[in-house]
Amino acid sequence: MEYNPKDSHVLLAGCYNGQIACWDTRKGSLVAELSTIEFSHRDPVYGTLWLQSKTGTECFSASTDGQVMWWDVRKMTEPTEVVIMDITRNERLEHALGAISLEFESTMPTKFMVGTEQGIVISCNRKAKTSAEKIVCTFSGHHGPIYALQRNPFYPKNFLTVGDWTARIWSEDSRESSIMWTKYHMAYLTDGAWSPVRPAVFFTTKMDGTLDIWDFVFKQCDPALSLKVTCTCLPMHPGPQTLQVCDEALFCLRLQDNGCFIACGSQLGTTTLLEVSSGLCTLQRNEKNTVSSIFERETRREKILEARHREMRLKEKGKAEGKDDDLREGEPALNLEELVTKAEEEFFDVIFTELKKREAEAMKQKPKPVGASSGLGVGWPGGSHGARAACLLTSGDHEQGPTDKTLRCERVKAQHRREKNKRVWASVCPCKQDRLPS
Repeated sequence: MEYNPKDSHVLLAGCYNGQIACWDTRKGSLVAELSTIEFSHRDPVYGTLWLQSKTGTECFSASTDGQVMWWDVRKMTEPTEVVIMDITRNERLEHALGAISLEFESTMPTKFMVGTEQGIVISCNRKAKTSAEKIVCTFSGHHGPIYALQRNPFYPKNFLTVGDWTARIWSEDSRESSIMWTKYHMAYLTDGAWSPVRPAVFFTTKMDGTLDIWDFVFKQCDPALSLKVTCTCLPMHPGPQTLQVCDEALFCLRLQDNGCFIACGSQLGTTTLLEVSSGLCTLQRNEKNTVSSIFERETRREKILEARHREMRLKEKGKAEGKDDDLREGEPALNLEELVTKAEEEFFDVIFTELKKREAEAMKQKPKPVGASSGLGVGWPGGSHGARAACLLTSGDHEQGPTDKTLRCERVKAQHRREKNKRVWASVCPCKQDRLPS
C-alpha cells in the first residue's frame, strides 16, 4: 500500500486477485477506483508505487505473473503501458521472472528497478524505444526472492536489497557482484530500508522477530543494534499489558521521514511503532564523505576482482579450446593413416591385376610346341608337359632355321624383356639358361 506523495488522502494498493485499488479517504472507506480484472495482473500484486508526474495520478504495479503495469488512477479500465520481465528480451510471458518488489527514484524519472522471485534485480528504462530495450541489465546475487529494494537517498547509484539470509549493497557500476553484504543469518530476512537522514544506516527485519539496525561506518560485520520487538497495547480490561512478540515473524517495516520512528508489521497483523535514539537519526560529522569513500573503495575492489575473474575464465576457456583443438587434430591424423593404407592396398591391387592380365595375354600368344604341322620347331628336353615349357623359334615358311645374327638379336631382346618384367617372361619362358638351338 502506498499513499500518494502529492495527496495524502489517496491510497493505492494491490490486491491478491491481481487488481489495483485506489481509495480516497475523503469519500469514505469504499474503493474509489478499481482496475478491471480482464486487464489486471494474473497473480497477486506485491508491489505498487506512485510516479513523479505533473498530475500526481500515475502509478505502476508489479506481480509474480512477470508483468509491470503503468496506471492512471483517473482511468483504471486498462493499464497505459505493460512491460514483461523477460530478461532474454523475447517478450514471452512464460519466460518472465516474477516481480516481488519495485524501486523508483524521483531524481531518475526514466529508470526503475524490479526485484524478482528468482533473486535477480532487473534495471529498466521506461523511455526506451522498444520493449526489449527497456530491460537494461540485471544484478544477480540472492538465493531467493528479493523482498526489499531501495536506492540510497544520498547516493542513488548504490541500492540495498534484502533476500534469503543476507542484505546486500550494490553499485550500478559493478554488475557481477554486490560491493557489500551482511553475514548469513540463521533466520530469514523479510524486509529492509535505508535511513532517510543517515547514508550509512539501514534497517532489516527477520523471521525470528528481530529488528537489526546497521551502521557500516561504525561496524560492518555485525549490526550496531539488534533487538527483539516488543509492544505495549491496551486490552479490554484496565491496566497496560506488555505483549512479547519476539517469536512472531516480522514481515515489513517503514520509517518516518525524519528517521526517528520505525513501524514494524508482524505475521499476525500487529504493527509496532519504535523510536530510535538521536544518534541513529542525526547526521554525523563528515558522514557523507566517509560513506562516499567507502562506496568508491568497495566498487573499485569489486571491479578489480571482476577483471581477475574474467581473465581466469578466459584462460580456462583457452585451455579448454586448446584441448578440443588437439582432439580435433588427432582424429584427422588417424583417418589419414587409414586413407593411406587403403590407397596403398588399392594401388597394389591394380598392379597385381595388371600383371595377371599381361600374364594371361602372354599365355595366349605362346608359340606352338615341337611337332606341329606348320614350320620347323625346336624342343627342349622334357617335352611340352615337362618342368620347362618349349620355346618355339620359327622363321615362318622358311625351310631352314634362323641365322646366328638373328639368334643373337632375339637373345638380346629376350634379355631386355626379362629385365623389364621378370614375371611375364617367366610365364612365357621359365628357362633359367639362355640356351638356343644351333
